[in-house]
Amino acid sequence: MSAEEKFENLKNILKNCGSVAIAFSSGVDSTFLLKVAHDILGDNAIAITATSEFFPAHEIDDAKNFCKREKIKQFILQENILSVENIENNPPDRCYICKKNLFTKILNLAAENKISCVAEGSNMDDNDDYRPGLKAIDELKIKSPLREAKLYKNEIRKLSKNLNLPTWDKPSFACLASRFVYGEKITPEKLLRIEQAEEVLREKNFKQFRVRIHDNLARIEILPTDFEKIFSIRDDIAKKFKNFGFDYVSLDLQGYRTGSMNERVRDFV
Repeated sequence: MSAEEKFENLKNILKNCGSVAIAFSSGVDSTFLLKVAHDILGDNAIAITATSEFFPAHEIDDAKNFCKREKIKQFILQENILSVENIENNPPDRCYICKKNLFTKILNLAAENKISCVAEGSNMDDNDDYRPGLKAIDELKIKSPLREAKLYKNEIRKLSKNLNLPTWDKPSFACLASRFVYGEKITPEKLLRIEQAEEVLREKNFKQFRVRIHDNLARIEILPTDFEKIFSIRDDIAKKFKNFGFDYVSLDLQGYRTGSMNERVRDFV
């Protein structure tokens, strides 16, 4: 089935919702989903953006700006996620705990506004990684229209470009908690350290990257094509990272890859 045929299926899925609240993070997938939902349902499609310590300010700003530009009604759900029991201990099912908490509140907010469906933006590629959060999505009966329409990330980017969405080539992003190895305690200080370090790489115009944290060691993941560039400015990057509180700064020779913290998840489950 072509991307265009899947796109038509997606529109029918959303139309059948009648009204829908999209869990909107400003990423590639949720932006595409929200745009299509609003095009189909108009004011019966709303955005709910959850803010917490796990999401950097620039992502929240992007979400607000998009909704303002598209004239989409947006609700901001403020959450102190580290206060949720066991989250800070970062167990292997951390994402399940987090999603169960957040989407329960999103469901309640949607119901208060007489919205019949809640949907989120996972796609077919998410089925290939360790994603405990999808269990919470299934348990709460949250709709996953992109997966239902069998859309993959590359197809979503293509369709987003056709819709002139600014996110069509936006780098993939995951919450800051994904930078921690399972079992390492998540603290506000460490989250800030990661956010500051990744902002340095963003300012240096690296496109796709992660800064993984291992206690006081920063492990930088970038595209292998950017290795030469980062070595040319390594002293500046190391100095800034150490100012943020890292004792050691390293480059992962395997380069950027999604879910690298899941490569040893079998050691914890």
